[in-house]
Order: sequence, then structure tokens, then C-alpha cells
Amino acid sequence: MSRLEDWTAQATPIDFVDKESWPVVAETLPPALAAFARACGFDGKVGAHLLAPGPDGAPAVVLFGVEAAGARHRDPFLPGKLATLLPPGLYRLREGVSDSYAAALAFLLGGYSFSRYVTPKKELPRLCAPQDADRARIERVAAALSLGRDLVNTPANDLGPEALAEAALALAARHGAQARVIVGDALLSENFPLVHAVGRAAAQAPRLVDMSFGPEEAMKVTLVGKGVCFDSGGLDIKPSSAMLLMKKDMGGAATALALADILMGSSARLRLRVLLPIVENAISADAMRPGDIYPSRKGLSVEIGNTDAEGRLVLADALALACEEEPDLLIDFATLTGAARVALGPELPAFYTGDDSLALEIETYGRKLGDPVWRLPLWEPYDSQLEGKASNIVNVSSSAHAGSITAALFLRRFVNKPEKWAHFDLFAWNPSAKPGRPEGGEIQTARLLAELIEERAARWSVKA
Repeated sequence: MSRLEDWTAQATPIDFVDKESWPVVAETLPPALAAFARACGFDGKVGAHLLAPGPDGAPAVVLFGVEAAGARHRDPFLPGKLATLLPPGLYRLREGVSDSYAAALAFLLGGYSFSRYVTPKKELPRLCAPQDADRARIERVAAALSLGRDLVNTPANDLGPEALAEAALALAARHGAQARVIVGDALLSENFPLVHAVGRAAAQAPRLVDMSFGPEEAMKVTLVGKGVCFDSGGLDIKPSSAMLLMKKDMGGAATALALADILMGSSARLRLRVLLPIVENAISADAMRPGDIYPSRKGLSVEIGNTDAEGRLVLADALALACEEEPDLLIDFATLTGAARVALGPELPAFYTGDDSLALEIETYGRKLGDPVWRLPLWEPYDSQLEGKASNIVNVSSSAHAGSITAALFLRRFVNKPEKWAHFDLFAWNPSAKPGRPEGGEIQTARLLAELIEERAARWSVKA
């Protein structure tokens, strides 16, 4: 991942303009440069750019079109487009940029590429650290999101349960966190029967990573991430077209790790716990079957209505463990349902919580940081669709509708205090490239939650 450079006036400046301000800005430019811009047809259109030369032919300024102040939608990551448009060289944001933090972060994330198996195609442009923004935080957030993207992008032959657990342990070691891994049949002896049932058919044993960081007397925040390294659907096998992106079914675990990386690298005073149930949903003679009934850590018996609804099963045991510690805030992440994508598309994660004030806080930070989310309801009348006849609960609804909602209601059965819980149903993938968001694995919601948790931790410490 690219890093920011020390600021220098010798770097080529980048000016942000819009169609309304461009005529005024053009009047302030040297006549030759303004004439060059007009000759090239630059008019400040959103996303348009112009690299204008000086008298010696060297780059003198970059002009880049952004949304006007009164635009219906303003994308704070739009400057990330420059990371792939500009030629190699050193650039700096002109003083007075409205959000230099977001622009610099977008520039770094826009230059991301997954290069584990191929050599990067070209040298990227470099950006000076803005003088009015927190350089260390920009680089920390960009590095954490890039780590998460790398995990999502890595195919399952190189990122099975063992490798994902090792990545979590490496992150813990880097920050001095405590971590342990419960593997294979030890999941049964330590009472994680659903994690074991989902993952036991795979060549690599299922496991659960339990990571802790920070002083025990601080605010307790627990992150739970679905770590299904590949999802065949199990005996209710997916069609081949639906398996093509199933390497990303551990996107919830990648999101939890990226958020943990940001938080552990900050000065926030909190007790952070990260729980990752990690499995591959495979097919073998030992695979769970439709109609099987298993106990859960919480004590509820669960009937398998569909083996392709495995993510909620592994999350259920992890959420039950998390609640035993009674955290002040419990958040889970999962690439859980296609229903959420049908409803909201790939860019807008659905979220659920039992607390209206927490929901408002999440939405506010999402809008502020350009990390969008949309709340869906924990609709009580649908909860009865999960009732079992031979078990306490079935892992899928009897209806073909509202799949994301009923999945969230299933998870809520394993949460003691829904008012302190939020569930995020993510896509964790960019189907096509957008500014600051290359095609491929994506980490959604981590930026908004990092700031929300840091602010809550600060308020908690003052009250304590």
C-alpha cells in the first residue's frame, strides 16, 4: 500500500473546482495556463481532470472537477480517482481543500491493488501528507482497510481456515493483544457445537479465534466476524455461478480485523474483544444435513432447514460467547444474505439494532464519513417463522420473503441485550471500480464504526 510523503511546496498542486466555480478560478490562473485549459475543453465537470504544464513544460497544476457545494450527493472519495489517472510523480492538495483527510485517504485507497499473484502494472503517483490533517490516522486507516481487502481478495486455496486464523494471530501479535484459537473437536469440549457442525466436513478443521486487547476496566467492545473461507452451500449446494465469489464469504471476519487494527492502533481507551468463528462450508460424508438438529452454546436446539444458511449458525455460538462477558457494545459483521443485496445493492450494507439511539448514531457517522449504511427493522411478526417443531428454532424462515430480516432475528435469539448490539449484513465486494474503491474485496462500515467507538470510549472514560 502507498504511504503519504512529507509535504513539500515542490510537489505539483491539485486544485479542486466545480462547474460553478471554474470560471472564477480560471480568471486567477496565468493566462497561458487558462488558455490551455480552455483549449483542452476542461470545464470543471465532476471527475474530469487536467494536468496542465508550466512554461518549462513540467506539470504545473492538476485541475480536478468535484461536485458543487449544493449537489444532491457529494462523494468524499471522488479524489481517489486521481490515484489511477495521474502519471507518476509527487502531488499535494492545495491549501483550503474542504476535507483533506477524506481526499488523502481516498487517494491512498484508490491506489490499492491486489498484487499477491501479479506484478503491479505501473508506478503510482504519490501524495504529500496534507498539512491540516492527521497523517498517522490516514495511513493507519488505509493500511487496515488494505489488509482487509487483501484477505477478502485472497482465494480459498491460500486462505482457508488455518491461514485466516494465522492472519488474526499475526495482527494480535503486532499490537500486543492476547489471542487463542480453539480448533477441531476442541470446539465440542468447549461448547461451540454449531461452529463444529458447519466446519467439520472440510479438509481444514473449524476453529474459533478469541482476541483481547486493552485494560479490563475500560469500555467493553466485542466484534464478531463471520469467517466462512469458502461456501459451497453444503449439501444444499449452490449453483456454480453463485460460488464464483464465495472466497469473500469471510468478509465479516476481514471487516472485524480491519476495524480492530484501526482501534488497537489508536489511543482509544477500551477493552476490545474480537471473536472469529472460522470454517469452510464443504461437502463430505461428515457434512451436516437438512433436518439435522444440533445444540448451541446458548442452549437452544437448532434445526438445519438449509445447509447454505451456515453463517448465522457459526455467528450464533460466537454471539452467545460474547454475551457471557456482557460487553457495552456488541457488533457482528457477516456477508449473510442475498436478500440484503437485492434490497439495497452492493454499496449499502444493511444493519439492525435493538436501540434507536445507537441506530441514529451509526447512520450519522455513516453520512459524515461517506461510509453508508441503511437500517432495516427487526420486524417482530416475522420472528415466529423461525419456530421449530422438533427444535427450539430453525435456521431459515418458512417464507421466501424478508431473508435478511429473518436472519437478523435468528441472530437476535442468541443476544442477551439487543439494545447494545448491532448486526451488519455486508457485501464486502466492489463489483466495479469507483473512486477510491477498486473492483474486488471491500471493507465496509469499519471507518464509521472506528470513529463511533472512539467517541463512545472517550465519553465512557469521562463518566467512569
